[in-house]
Formats: sequence, C-alpha cells, structure tokens
Amino acid sequence: MDRTGRHHLLRRHHLLLASAVAASLALGGCTSSRYVNVREVPQSPLVERLQLDSRKGPRPSDRTLLLLRRYDLADALQGDPETLFVGLQKLVGHDPSPENLYATAELAFIAGKQTEALDEKHALDMYGAAVAHAYMYLFDERIARGRNPYDPQFRGACDLYNGALESALRIVQRRGVLQPGCTHTIETATQSWDVTVVALGRGWHADEFERFEFVSDYDVAGLANQYRTFGLGVPLIAVRKTHGGEDPAERFYPPGLSYPVTAFLRLLPEAGPAATGKHNAVIELHDPLTSTDVALARRLVPLESDLSTPLAYFLNDSRLNELPTFGLLRPDKSAAISGLYMLEPFDPYKIPVVMVHGLWSSPLTWTEMFNDLRSDKRIRDHYQFWFYLYPTGQPFWNSAEQMRTDLAYVRGQLDPNRRLAGMDQMVLVGHSMGGLVSKLQAVDSRNDYWNAVAEQPFHLIKASTEVRDTLGGTFFFRANPSVRRLITIGTPHRGSKFANGTTRYLARKFITLPSMLMQGFQEVYRENPGLFRNASAETSTSLDSLSPDSPWLPVLAAARPAPWVRHHNIIGVVPDEGILGRLASGSDGVVSYESAHLDNVTSELVITADHSTVHQHPLATLEVRRILLEHLRELRAPATPPPPTERFAGVPAFGPPPLPHVTSTMPGGPPNR
Repeated sequence: MDRTGRHHLLRRHHLLLASAVAASLALGGCTSSRYVNVREVPQSPLVERLQLDSRKGPRPSDRTLLLLRRYDLADALQGDPETLFVGLQKLVGHDPSPENLYATAELAFIAGKQTEALDEKHALDMYGAAVAHAYMYLFDERIARGRNPYDPQFRGACDLYNGALESALRIVQRRGVLQPGCTHTIETATQSWDVTVVALGRGWHADEFERFEFVSDYDVAGLANQYRTFGLGVPLIAVRKTHGGEDPAERFYPPGLSYPVTAFLRLLPEAGPAATGKHNAVIELHDPLTSTDVALARRLVPLESDLSTPLAYFLNDSRLNELPTFGLLRPDKSAAISGLYMLEPFDPYKIPVVMVHGLWSSPLTWTEMFNDLRSDKRIRDHYQFWFYLYPTGQPFWNSAEQMRTDLAYVRGQLDPNRRLAGMDQMVLVGHSMGGLVSKLQAVDSRNDYWNAVAEQPFHLIKASTEVRDTLGGTFFFRANPSVRRLITIGTPHRGSKFANGTTRYLARKFITLPSMLMQGFQEVYRENPGLFRNASAETSTSLDSLSPDSPWLPVLAAARPAPWVRHHNIIGVVPDEGILGRLASGSDGVVSYESAHLDNVTSELVITADHSTVHQHPLATLEVRRILLEHLRELRAPATPPPPTERFAGVPAFGPPPLPHVTSTMPGGPPNR
C-alpha cells in the first residue's frame, strides 16, 4: 500500500473511532472537568472586613475604630501595634465587655498578619491572643448577659477565632508538626506550648494522613453545590496515606483519597502556676461526617466544616478522567482496577449504598448526587457510599458476574462472620447500563438466561472445568440476599436504538475484550457446534448487549426481583420542544420511555432530563434521598421475626429479616485490582 493509501486508511479508522466514541458518549455520558482551582488569596470573611489584601495593609473594622476613638487610642494605630494591643489588654482587665474583647482579638489578629513574614514566633503569640480573646467573647460567663448572638459581631468573633487558628496552623504546618499522635513543643516569643494532635474520626489510624491542605486555598469549580456548616474550627483537606496493617478495608480505598477534616483547638486547664508561661493545648481533628459539634464551656458548639472541597480536591486527579475511555476500549486491561471503592472510611454501623456507573463512564459520574446526598445529616448518619468500577466495553452480564464476585469478596473481608446488620440492608443505584448490572444482583437466573441463547441444557456442553465455571457463573446465579433496595436510573431495560448495526460493528473493531473470555468462548463454540442460537452472542461487546434484539434483555425486563428487594425506577424524558426534543421523540435522547419503563416496581418517577444528566438532575437526587429515608423508616418499623431455622446464624435482626440463601464465596482469593 502506498503512502496515500495508508493515509486514507488511517483517516478512515480515525473517523470510525470518533463515531464509536460519539455513540458511547450518548449512552454513558462521560464528562471530564477540573474540580478545584487554587485561589490567589485564601477565602475568609476577614479578608474584606479587615482589608487583608489591601495595599495599605490590614485595617480594623469600623466598630473597632469607634472603640479606639472612644478611648482616645485611634492615634496609636500609627505606632507599634504591640503597644496598642498591650493597652487594650489592660482595658479588658478592667472591663471585659464584649466590645473590648472583640476589639482586642481583632487587633491581635491584625498584629499577627503584620509581623508573620518577619517573625513567626511573634505572629504565633498574636494569633494565640486573638484565639483566646475571641474565645472569651464567645464563652466567658462574666459577659453572658451582655453577649448578643443576634449581633453581627458575634459571628465576627467566630470568624476571628477560626481565622487566627488557621493562621497559626499554617505556621505549625510549615514546621511539619501538624501530625496526629504526637505532642510537640511550640516556642513563641513569650510562651511555650505543649500541643498534642489527636485524630478523632471513626476508623482513622495514627498514620492515616500524608498531609493536610487548607480548604480556604481552593475554589470548587466542578461541583454544582458546595456544602458547608458554620461554627468553630478550621476545615481541612486530609490527603490519605496508604498504609499496611490488618485493616481489611484498606484495599478498597483509592490512592490519593482525601477526607474532610475540621481542626479545633482546645485549651487545657493550667497544670501549674500561670507565671511559668507553660501551656497545654490539644489540636483535635474531627471527622465532620460523624461529628457535627464539640462540647465546650458546658454547651455543644457547632463545628465549621466543608464536605465538598475535599471531594473536589480528590476528583481533580487527572488519572480519574482517563478511566471511562480506558474501561470502554480496553476492558482486557481495565479489569485490574475494577471493583468496589470507598471514598470515606468504612463504618461497620452504616448501610452501604453502592453506585454503579453506565457505559463509557466511571464513578466520577456520581459526584453531584453523592455530594448532594451526603449533605443531608440523616443520610450521612446512616449510610456510607461505595462505588463500583467495571470495564464498560464488555457485555453487561459479564460485568454483573464480576460484581457478584466482588460483593461477596467485600463481605468476606469486612464481615467474615456476617455480624454487621447494616451490610444486609444494601442499596444499589445504577445509571444506564449500570442499572442492568445492578438488577442482575437482585434476581434469580433459574434457567431463563441460558435457555434464551442455547439450544441444549448446560450440563451437556463440552468444555474445560475453568471455562465451564466461568460460563456457569455468568448464566446461573442467585439474588444477593444483602441487597434490599434497587434504584435504576435511565436504564435501557429493553435496549437502545443507539446500539444499532453500525455502532455495534465499530465497537467490535475498537474494543479489546479479555483474552481469557475470548478463548473460553471460542473453545465452547469449537467443541459444541450449534450450541448458541446466535454464534456471536457471547463474544459481543457492551453495545451488542444493549441492542434491542439482545436475547438477555427480554428475560431481564420481565424478571421480578427477589421478594426481599424493593425496586425503584427513574426515567428521563426530553421535552418535545425544539429540534432535540423532536429527535428524542419520547425518550431521554438515548433510551426510549418504553424501554426505560417497568411494570410492577415499588415506585417510578419520570423527570425532564436527557440521558447523560438524568442521574445528576436535582429531582433524581431528591427521589433517591426519599427512597433512602423511606428505607430507614421501614427498618425502624416492627417486623415479625421469622422462624429460627430461617435466620442466619450470628446475624442480629435489623429491619426486615434476612431470607435464606446460598452464601457465595470467592475462589482463589481477591479479584484482580
């Protein structure tokens, strides 16, 4: 072939690939974006209030200036800030009013900002004084009657406490002593502090954290909503450090995972004479997923927190954006990273919600729903979210078989004695093809799927033991007894017209299936001529499996979930407006209403959305939240206990009792990851 011929052939292949990618995008909704940007100036309400970024330098607030004028101290602003601060301290000693305490805290913070670049020790002194005086403003019993929580200055005192603590922590961080489990002595200009750092999150280890980043340094760009709570403390991004040990959950955390953390400074009572200048304090690292307040001064004080920025920081990793295409075109390679992933510490007392993505997609597609659901304390307190990653280029029934194996493996690792009640109340949420993968966890196969494709009984086929086991695991299975709710969203229960002859042909050209899968079915074809009604049924790609003429789909659409499973369905429909609406013609642009609709489900909701965004639509999130809260209510309702013979040994009752089942185990150890 000459150079011109090779050029035309290469261009033709590029066009074919582009067409395949476009069709897959329509089915799966892959997106790629930047989730966080670094701010030029850390975000803080004090920046504008005190003009911290002004060329003229920090400036006290108007109310502090008013107080200085009242006490004839305004001219002192032009002199030494420490002298002014000492004068205000004397004033506070005589009159610890809220106004005096606030002004002293504010001027101490300003003095710290003015001196930090030249003298970190002195800056630490000033930040410590700002924290102490803001604390007195908020909690000192002597001024309880004069403290007005409706005064904007009250929130200003919280901001000063948090801002001064964050500034101090930045200095501590630069010195490399912000690590849990250790006590460090911090020498300031006039005092000495023994500071112990403790991690209070459930499931955290002493060596859990590689480093900390400050939430205020980052601007969330890739999430529609940012969820914060307001109180005391400094929101941090804790970048997790992969570690060894005996924790079985370790293998389910992705590398580079980051957690939300709130740092809170607790001053301990003096053990000796105050004149020694020796003080003790604890920097408490709280998990805002489990702790929303802290006991302080005989009351519960809300913690400041940010749940969204740490998530966005983790999602900003560019490696995650490569997963959808890798999983579509190279399922033979992506199997090594497939499986269940946790984006928060495993909690044995919470119910798993497993989210399953669709074609040419990855767990990234769930970030909006995950971010929104986790903002609800009721959801956060009772559920933990897991994400299932699988190679989307292979038929969905092969992915379903792998998921069954992976779920059994996770249960065996985290709860080998089956004592965790929440693990038997699992909820699956699947989008698009992920809905089919999920539904296959909740139904019994009987002989239905084998009979749909084969001409003779399974026990008569000729194949090696390994191939027979693989084939049997795909076609014959039981519903997972731990799955109690199934939510399918925009799922092509009866296939999609986008999986047509052209796109299926292109997919076979560019998708590389696992060699073991291919060789196994080639052996079956060779040894059992005429076994399958469609000779390509088991060597097909994911697009073949989604075709309306796929033999699996009618069987699966008609299948009823196991009696203990409640099935909820969500459908997207593009409005019949404009060119797109007319082309969609009663569908979400990819899946028709007739294909997405199911009879005999617990609930079904139709919303105005297209296929690639239906699972990110606010109404879909609200529906999933409703279902999860309904699940909790039903678990609390009295249930009639089954006969003892129908109970799992050692499994306590938790809502609807577990039903008898065949326990599946994973032969040969963990799956490839």
